[in-house]
Order: sequence, then structure tokens, then C-alpha cells
Amino acid sequence: MNEPGKRPDTGKRNDAIDAGDFVYAATGARVRRLTVYGGHWFPAVDVCKELGYANSRKALDDHVPEDHRDNLETVTGSYGLSVPAGRTWRRDLQMIDLQGLILLVNGCTKPACAPFKQWCAEVIETVQREGSYTLEEAEVQPAEPGAPIAYAMPEQVAEAIVRLEERNLQADEQLAVAQNESLALQRTMLDMQRIMVETQRASLAAHQAMAQAMERIANRIDTLALALDRPGPAPAGSSPADPTTESVLADWRQRLSVTSDVWAVAVVIVPVLVETGELRQPLDSLAARTGLSVHRVNECLRMLRKHACIHSRGGGEDGAPVYVLGRP
Repeated sequence: MNEPGKRPDTGKRNDAIDAGDFVYAATGARVRRLTVYGGHWFPAVDVCKELGYANSRKALDDHVPEDHRDNLETVTGSYGLSVPAGRTWRRDLQMIDLQGLILLVNGCTKPACAPFKQWCAEVIETVQREGSYTLEEAEVQPAEPGAPIAYAMPEQVAEAIVRLEERNLQADEQLAVAQNESLALQRTMLDMQRIMVETQRASLAAHQAMAQAMERIANRIDTLALALDRPGPAPAGSSPADPTTESVLADWRQRLSVTSDVWAVAVVIVPVLVETGELRQPLDSLAARTGLSVHRVNECLRMLRKHACIHSRGGGEDGAPVYVLGRP
């Protein structure tokens, strides 16, 4: 490593293998790198994370000598550069050079690193046997005069890159499927929420309508009760023997101990019985006027018949029952 404060040889160097592809094949990831005239530097924490080291500081102490690692501020200062912008590029960020990265890869136990480590072993064996290792030249060379020679990527490195790209494509496809399923689930949940809101609104409207109906019945009962407590003069032409709505209701109140729903039915049918002498209204009509169910109206009429308040006189042409006032 170059000494801090000393400018290295600034002659431009060309990588025989693209640095990004080289590191990708070695680590299985596209890690950040700082490229200077002297070579490439990598954040140690990025490399350790991709290689599966739990403790980056221990990994550096175990595998990377000090002359292949330094902090970011010292590395950039050696070349008269400033620290890259961004919170992740801290001045004390530990950096390793390419040899340090290869040392970490050699110490890694991940199966994905095996092809790269095998190639490194092949390079060492070739150097020991033949005294050198040379990459094969690529079939197509740059046409510009003076351009550097292009080399073919070693088979193990190329296979590692292809396998990693296939893995990434599969991961992207799985991610796309998961995202589509998540979107479909979110749409279903939104539809269910809309249905719940509409149901709650309908239920609230029904409760409000029922409360209004019960309030009208209570008001009518209170009005009739007031009229019974303060009876007015008998209608002209009527005799004391002729029943009136008030007298019938007063008689029923004395004779019976009934609930509010029975009294609601009584309040509706007594004026008709007094005025016309009989009641021919269908049960559903009485239910609509009282706010009660047809079944409950029928039960109330049965109770009034049981106590002789009314009598059944058969049925009308439309099938509706006919009732007349009973005599005490």
C-alpha cells in the first residue's frame, strides 16, 4: 500500500478483467468500490456482509494484513482526493484493496465462492509449474490504434457470473410474483373494507328508521294518554251508551295490564272500531303503522281477543280478518 502523503505513479492502468465483474464473481454481489490510479478499494463492511462474516472487524484481523487495509480518509488523502459524499462514506470507514478482498474470499466457507477459489488455485498452480499465468486474448480486439489488448474472462469466473445472474433473475421473478400477490391481497382487503363500511351505513340507517318509528308511537301513546286523563265533552248526537275512542281505551287500560307494543296496536285499531264498527285492515298494514312485525301484531290481537276486548267475525273478501269491539 502506498504511504500516506506520497503521490503514487499516476499512469493509467487497464484492468485485464473488469473490476466489477471480478468482484461480482468473487463475492456474489455488486459491492461499492473506490477506484484510484493505484487500484481499487472496497468497504470492508460490504464485502464481509456479502461473504457472510458476522463480525467484520474479526474477519479483517483473521484474514487481511494491515498493509492491505486502511480507513477511507487515509486512502483518499493519499491520492489528493476528498471523501465521497453521503452518510455511508464515513471518514473512518475501513477499506480493503483487491488483495484484501481476495484474502477474505479465500477465508469464506460459502459454496458460491468455490468456483472463484478454484480459479485462484489454478492460477497459483500454473505459475508454480510454468512460471507465469496469462489470460487468453479475446477473439475480438479493439480496432483503435494503441488500444489495450482485450482478454477473455476465465471460464470459472464467467460461469460464476452467469450462475449469479440466473439466480438474480429468478429472485427478481419471485419478487415480482410476491409483489403481484401482495397487490391482489391489498385490493381484496380494500374491497372488504368498502363492503363493511356500506354494511355499517345500512345498519345505522335501519336503526335510525326504527328509532324514529318508535318515537312516533311513543308520542302518539302520550297524546292519547293525555286525552284519556282529560276527557272532553261527548260528541253532539251521541248518547252516554255510545262508545268513544277515549272510553274504550280507558276501559281497556283498567281491565288489562299490557306492554307498550299491545298498547300501540290498541291505539291504532280502537279509532277504526269506534268509527266504522269493525276492523278489516290486513296484518301487514297494521305492522307498518305500528312499527312492529306482522307476527307480533298477530300476537297482540290474539291477546285482545283472549280478554274479550275484540271479537273475530270471520274474514273479508280479501282474506283479511274482521274484528268488532267486545262488550265488557
